[in-house]
Amino acid sequence: MNIQRADVLIPRTVICTIMLTAIATPSIYERLIQNVYAFLLSSPFYRLSFVETIEIFSLYALLEPIYTYRFAHNPSLRIDVRPQVDDDKPSSAPKLPRLRRPTKRLLEIGKSIAPLLLLDLILIKKYSGVSVPAIRQSGNYDPYLGSSGRIKATFLAPTLHNFSWDSPLQLHRALPQAAPSSRRLVLELLVAFFLYDALFFFIHIAFHKIPVLRRIHHPHHTHAEINPQVTNQLSIVERVSLIMMANFALNIIGSHVLTRTLFVPFFVYLLIEVHSGLDLPWGYDKIMPWRMGAGSRRHAVHHRVGEGSYQPFFCWWDDALLWFEGKNKAV
Repeated sequence: MNIQRADVLIPRTVICTIMLTAIATPSIYERLIQNVYAFLLSSPFYRLSFVETIEIFSLYALLEPIYTYRFAHNPSLRIDVRPQVDDDKPSSAPKLPRLRRPTKRLLEIGKSIAPLLLLDLILIKKYSGVSVPAIRQSGNYDPYLGSSGRIKATFLAPTLHNFSWDSPLQLHRALPQAAPSSRRLVLELLVAFFLYDALFFFIHIAFHKIPVLRRIHHPHHTHAEINPQVTNQLSIVERVSLIMMANFALNIIGSHVLTRTLFVPFFVYLLIEVHSGLDLPWGYDKIMPWRMGAGSRRHAVHHRVGEGSYQPFFCWWDDALLWFEGKNKAV
């Protein structure tokens, strides 16, 4: 057996077993999910409108330094080491690109959080399984539809909070009372990531091909060797667009709020890993079967060349584009 395949056999087997049993026999996980969701429902913190922004920031603050540390201390795993033309002395390890300490990134942190918090504090949260009166009441509207200040209950239509002296900001969100099944959680996560990946592919091409959008995307490519800190090297417009695409992918399928809570850690992990610049033995692209994952290698090529490999996480749209371009050239 190939050594690389043997290395990923255990995590691949564990993940596939959990996913298949969650879909086929959700009763196995029913009590666990109900207990976890009941605990979350009882928490005032979980009802805050900006809890997902806190979740994103906390996970990023935890995971990115871990990847950065591995990047700095494992030169053999680095994918895109650049020639060291300015160094006269031979070195046993390649030079590191410019990496910033957390204390030097306070402005970046503020720019990352501010636009997301602003949206959290002015827009009403709408989730599947929540009644319209409850949604209206959370946004400081009269809960009854016949009253003034009608709002659209559809998940895709943004609605401003009804600002007043008594309720100046959207601080809380209405949540569904029933927990989802494990089948619903897994299927919604799979579909949401499929949709996000497809949306990102087409919008990413636009960011590279349309001059106005290219200028917005340019800060993400202003680096030497790709490294984990490049993950958050984004313009405000692009950062907000990433979150809006993720929200659209979750909202269009009417996902449960717990699906959203689980989506965030996978989302943050995948974004950091594809930008890590590391060829990790347990990279998700190696764990996924049939070479469906794009992984850090393909994304490193995209950052170095500036085109191709537009998908963030998977491969099929990029492979289809290569096939289409090759067919056109043949003609």
